[in-house]
Amino acid sequence: MKVTLKDGSFKEYAQPMAVIDIAKDISEGLARMACVAEIDGEVKDLRTIVDKDCTLNIFTAKDPEGLAALRHTASHVMAQAIKRIWPETKLAIGPSIADGFYYDIDRDEPVTSDDLAKIEAEMKKIIKEALPLERFELPRAEAIALMKEKNEPYKVELIEDLPEDSIISFYKQGEFTDLCAGPHLMNTKEVGKAFKLMNIAGAYWRGSEKNKMLTRIYATAFAKKEDLDAYVTMMEEAKKRDHRKLGKELGLFMMNDAGPGFPFFLPKGMILKNTLLDYWREIHKKAGYVEISTPIILNRSLWETSGHWDHYKNNMYTTVIDGEDYAIKPMNCPGGVLVYASEPRSYRDLPLRMGELGIVHRHEKSGQLHGLMRVRCFTQDDAHIFMTPEQIRDEIKNVAGLINQVYSLFGFKYHVELSTRPEDSMGSDEDWELATNSLQGALDDLGLDYVINEGDGAFYGPKIDFHLVDAIGRTWQCGTIQLDFQLPQRFELEYIGADGEKHRPIMIHRVCFGSIERFIGILIEHFAGAFPTWLAPVQVKVLPISEKYEEYAKSVKAALDAADIRAEIDLRSEKIGYKIREAQGQKIPYMLVVGQKEQADGTVSVRSRFKGDEGAEDLNVFIANIKAEIAGRVNRPVEVKKEEEK
Repeated sequence: MKVTLKDGSFKEYAQPMAVIDIAKDISEGLARMACVAEIDGEVKDLRTIVDKDCTLNIFTAKDPEGLAALRHTASHVMAQAIKRIWPETKLAIGPSIADGFYYDIDRDEPVTSDDLAKIEAEMKKIIKEALPLERFELPRAEAIALMKEKNEPYKVELIEDLPEDSIISFYKQGEFTDLCAGPHLMNTKEVGKAFKLMNIAGAYWRGSEKNKMLTRIYATAFAKKEDLDAYVTMMEEAKKRDHRKLGKELGLFMMNDAGPGFPFFLPKGMILKNTLLDYWREIHKKAGYVEISTPIILNRSLWETSGHWDHYKNNMYTTVIDGEDYAIKPMNCPGGVLVYASEPRSYRDLPLRMGELGIVHRHEKSGQLHGLMRVRCFTQDDAHIFMTPEQIRDEIKNVAGLINQVYSLFGFKYHVELSTRPEDSMGSDEDWELATNSLQGALDDLGLDYVINEGDGAFYGPKIDFHLVDAIGRTWQCGTIQLDFQLPQRFELEYIGADGEKHRPIMIHRVCFGSIERFIGILIEHFAGAFPTWLAPVQVKVLPISEKYEEYAKSVKAALDAADIRAEIDLRSEKIGYKIREAQGQKIPYMLVVGQKEQADGTVSVRSRFKGDEGAEDLNVFIANIKAEIAGRVNRPVEVKKEEEK
């Protein structure tokens, strides 16, 4: 048989061979590092027998596929450790995920964070035992009987959902057997020592609030200890930057049980939000957009016409008005379509770029809510562009340029994905092909690197998604460009062409920030709450040394107010050192300390978050400098905080 390798070379064998033996034949070093293999495009265990011509790619833990197998095996080790400690525990599922793995378990006595060390210790014993992982298969009926014998009702339920003629795969390691499709490492020793149990959460069985709440134990694993250490450090930094914690400390927003998932913006949070929206309006006006506002609630027939009722109704809030069904909008696009259709349009009017800061509501499950990142009510910086076929590429490139402008302002790097037609799409093959080729062509024209995300487009069209990278390396999907041939058809939109005939426009849906709430959450964590001066809710804090200098401090504050600089004054009878430390804790960019000398000279003593003590400065000079900084929307590096740390 002929085995073709990744580099195009090949190996020939006269008899069937296990993948691990082929790896040894290629290189002993490769065999030691190997985790799993890809055989004709399908990821398999190293124990898999190759008995015919194929293409073979062997993955190590440096590859995503290899690391996933290591983590998946670690999840089985964790489950085995739990069963050894608490044999009565019932197991649900334990997959590998982007940052590690988890296992959902059902136990009468709650597992606490104090138990994690005990589980880790037992995992180390299992890893040291170097138990081989053995795969075996059973017919469905025998598989159900096995799991009933082991008193694993969640596994039984999973198997019973499979067709009756299914062959069910299991993995056995020592006394422990688990229902699993694999693939896995060869033995438990290969999991290594670079693993850590991270935290405990609740998770409904199969994600449904109607089912029992299980205990989910999150963990992670890497091939090398230094990779684990780097990840743990990043997670610790993420906790410090958690926007929910900082949002409360800095007085930006709050949540309340009166409306889970519905954020309340506090005065300082509104300053931050409005500053972002002012910037949005400024750049969109320059880019030729007009701003509209559409109703928050519209009748069911509109959502049926748009297709949202069939594809999205489970996420929509509905009500009845005058005996007619209405829905609170989860999207802004049908409203934009109605604005376009409100008057006759000519090719001379196109492209028509309509922006909307529209409030939308979506029914998210309570277990998925997370601060500002996942909410039920948010503002989308939507825009809908109506255009001729000839204008598609240029408009896509213009939008991509606008998104790049926004992300560059905040210092974000990003990567791009092109998402193609999903299974539940609407429209013809021809429209989808033209739309996808148009997006791909625009990306190629721009010279942007991108990956193709098969089947993840919107139900009405393919899309380009922008995934930004924050200060500690996490990625967030925010900006998107979606090309839509379907809504203009469903609403029978028209324009009069240069030939005097009626034509159908093509539509772009796009956002830059995405959800304003989510973007604010990302910014809070990206800057660790230490916003650049132009964004900071309070830009300057005036600190008189004592009561004797309050009047001068008030005059300084009045001058800052007159210059449209956001300032506060601290008139409490506290020591100046205490006032400074508190202002630093609030991450205010500038503190102006005033006392006898400053009052006599008409100056202020400047302390900045960026450079520490900057000394005395004429007040007018300070105002001119900070106004220039604000106008330039300068992002000062947040890590320069030596004086603050002291």
